[in-house]
Parts: sequence; C-alpha cells; structure tokens
Amino acid sequence: MWNCVKTAILLALCSAAQALAQSGAYPSKPIRWVIPFAAGGGTDMVARPIAQKLSERLGQPITYENRGGGSGLIAGEIVARAAPDGYTLLVPSAAVMAVNVSLFPKMPFNPAKDFTPVTKMVTVPNMLTAHPSLPARTIPEVVAYVKANPGKVNYGSSGNGAAGHLAMETFRLMAGLTLTHVSYKGAGPASVALLGGEVALVFANPSVFLPHIKAGRLRGIGIGSLKRIAALPDLPTFHESGYPGFETGSWYGMVAPAGTPAAIISLLHSETVKVLSLPEIVAQFTAEGAQPVGNTPQAFRKEIQDDIRKWAQVIKEADIKL
Repeated sequence: MWNCVKTAILLALCSAAQALAQSGAYPSKPIRWVIPFAAGGGTDMVARPIAQKLSERLGQPITYENRGGGSGLIAGEIVARAAPDGYTLLVPSAAVMAVNVSLFPKMPFNPAKDFTPVTKMVTVPNMLTAHPSLPARTIPEVVAYVKANPGKVNYGSSGNGAAGHLAMETFRLMAGLTLTHVSYKGAGPASVALLGGEVALVFANPSVFLPHIKAGRLRGIGIGSLKRIAALPDLPTFHESGYPGFETGSWYGMVAPAGTPAAIISLLHSETVKVLSLPEIVAQFTAEGAQPVGNTPQAFRKEIQDDIRKWAQVIKEADIKL
C-alpha cells in the first residue's frame, strides 16, 4: 500500500516539476525565430524591432534565421518539425499560412494543423513602386504604358504566391494588363532588382521602399489600402484612382509547432502584445505604413482559416499557377 502511495506522490511531483519547467523556467536559453524570406524584406522590417524588445522582456536572446526560398515552405517545414518547446518559432506571412495550400499540390506541412498560433503581430498594405526609368508616374499612366507595351514590362515579387505577386495579379486582371512576372526569394532581393532596373515594378511592404523613395532612387505609384497612409500622405490609393474596393496587403504573425504547451503560448502571447503596445513600436510601424495587432491565439487561428478560404477563391478566379 505504502509503495503505491509513494509511487503516486512521485508521479505527482514529476508532473508538477514538468509543469513548472514548462511555464516558470521558460525561457532558459535563446529562442530561434525562423523567417521564411530573405534578409532585407518586409518581414525583417516588422520582425526585427519586435524581436529586440521581446528579447529584453523575456531575458533571453532571440536568434534570427532567414530561410528564404520555396515560397516559405523551407522555413515552415523547419518549424513544423521542430520540438514543441517554445524555442523554435516561425514568423510567417499570409502567403505561408494561407496562400500556399491553394498553390502547391503537396505541402511539407499543414498550416492549419502543424502550428499553434500565438498572435498576428502586424498588418501592412502593399505598395506599388517603380524604377525611375519607367515613364509612368501614376496608376493611370502605368496602365496606359503597360497596355501600349504588352508583355514588355517586368515586375518582381518576393515569390510565387506571395502577397506582392497576388496583388499584382489582382491589379493585372482588374486593369486588363499583360506583364511578365519575375520571382525572387524575398522582398529584399526583389527591391534590389528594382533598384538595379532588372524589373520595372514591385508590389511590397512600404517599409521596404520608403528610404529609396525619399532618396529619389525609386518612385511610389500607389498604395493598396482603402485610405492613404501617414508615411506617404501624398501617395494615392488604387481605391481612389479608378479601382474601387482594391485592397491588398499582408500580415506577419508568430506561430509555434503544434503541441507547444499552453503556458508557453500564453507567455509568448502576453509579452508580444505588450511589445506591440509600446509607444515607440506603434510610432515606428505607423511611420512605415503598418498597423500593430496583437490578437488572441484563438482569433489568429480563425483569421488564418478565413484567409485560406479567401485566397483559395482568388487563386481559382485568377487562375494563378506556379
């Protein structure tokens, strides 16, 4: 009898110790953030300042690993197969979590089942930007020029099925344009190609282009939000330029491998939300045309599911194929 009691006590103590290790002792070593795009893109602009502040709050370094390529499949697979201990996290965009399932016949992971959402961190509209060599300066002028030169104007994107690709395809269909798509491994390489004149147009996160626009190296054409953004108040929206209802953008969030303990998810969520509410973070993102979010894991999961259905319909109607 006493042996049974001792066994029960030991089991209870082990369970308590495990729970304490999962919650109270986390994190006890560096946390790895896997970024599904190349360095210098929109994800970097959003994630790096959050990582810095979150690292300070958690008391552990956050190592930053850019694993571009495969439209986010490489990075997604790394995290999906990682130990569910809170030390390997994915910072995905809408493309990785909601678009790829409608583009790839076989996926190395299931976005809806292989991850536990933590929070949507930021939403950001897409902006159409041009190389100065392109004669067009406005949205109507871009349409007129492309129609006069069908198939001769190249545009770059951060990858097949990425937000910028879908934005341009949506615009192309609405305006009846014929363009040539050039895919890169992230918004960073795409913006470098735009700066070098390899492509004439790129749709991406405003923060990628703002320094170059202000320096006169690139030209802003239009913003994909329904209202103008504070960072570029003189830049018109597509909505006001003859394409009513045109709204395109992306979001960046945080997800962990499925099975990550609830206590760890709760801690990551609460501390990330606190970072997103810091005045300096809000001011920085607003200046870059972005909007901090910080919703609950449950709300984020629902939004991912809604986006999967939404983009499946868009991809079908636009007949987008890899």
